[in-house]
Amino acid sequence: MREPEYRGKVRDLYNLGDRILLVSTDRLSAFDVVFPDPIPEKGIILNQVSSVWFQWLRRSGLQQELNFKDHWISADRKDFPEPFANEPGLDGRSSLVKKTKRIDFECVVRGYIAGSGWKDYQNSGTICGISLPAGLRLGDKLPEPIFTPATKAAVGDHDENIGFEVMEKSLGDLAHRLREISIAIFQKASELMAAHGILLCDTKFEFGLLDDEIYLIDEMLTPDSSRYWDASLYEPGKNQAGFDKQFIRDYVEQLGWNKQPPAPNLPEEVIRKTVELYREIQKRIQKAAG
Repeated sequence: MREPEYRGKVRDLYNLGDRILLVSTDRLSAFDVVFPDPIPEKGIILNQVSSVWFQWLRRSGLQQELNFKDHWISADRKDFPEPFANEPGLDGRSSLVKKTKRIDFECVVRGYIAGSGWKDYQNSGTICGISLPAGLRLGDKLPEPIFTPATKAAVGDHDENIGFEVMEKSLGDLAHRLREISIAIFQKASELMAAHGILLCDTKFEFGLLDDEIYLIDEMLTPDSSRYWDASLYEPGKNQAGFDKQFIRDYVEQLGWNKQPPAPNLPEEVIRKTVELYREIQKRIQKAAG
C-alpha cells in the first residue's frame, strides 16, 4: 500500500480528492509526544468507538437543532475506493470521511476538574480565564460544563490552552457556534453515559468547514480524546479510576519524565492494562450509544 500523505501523532491520512481515508494506528501519544511502544488493537478500538458516536450523533437530533454536519462516511472497507478496498490490514481501523478545511483550534469541554485544568486552577483559581468557585478538589464536578479551547499543535509540538477571547478574535462568531455545538454534544453524551455508570469528565472536538458549513471531524468521544471515569468508584479529591490513556499519563508522570521526546518505553503490564481499559470502555459505549 502506498505511503500516507500525512502522518499525525496517531493517525495516517490518505488524500482521495474530496475525501480522506483516515487510518487509526496503534501509536500512542501522551503529552503530545508519540511513544515508542504501540498499544495493540488501539487503532481498531478508537475507530470503532468514533464510528458508533458519529452514528449516534446523527440520530440525536443535535445536527438539525444546531445546524452542523459531520465528516464520517463509512468504516466498512467494501465502501472504500481502490486500492484500499483490497487492503485487509485496514479492516476495523479505517474510516472514509469528507475532506474539510480544518479549523485550527481544539474545542475542549470539561465537566469535571482534572488534568491541565486542575493545574491551572491550583495556580490561579481559573481554567483558561474562566473563574471557578474556591475550594474545588481534584475530580470535583464543575457547576456547569465549561469550554476551554486550545491551539492545534503540529506533530512534536504541544497544544496550548487559551482563553476563549483568543479564539473569538481569530474566528469571530464562528467561535461562539463551535462553543455552543461542543457543549451541547458533551452534555447529551454525558447524560447517556451516566445512565450506564460512566462519567464523561472532559473531551476535545475538532471542526472543519466545507461549503460554508460546520463539520465535526477527526475522532469523536474516544478514550484518546476524552476522560471516562467509573461512576461506581468516583471519589473526589484524588485521581479517578478511568478507561482512557490517563492511566499511561499517570504512569509516566511517576517516572519523572520531562514530557519531551523521546518518550520512555512502557512495561508490558502497562500496555496490557491499557488495552483492557480501552476494550472495556468500548463495550460500555457500544451498549450506551450503539
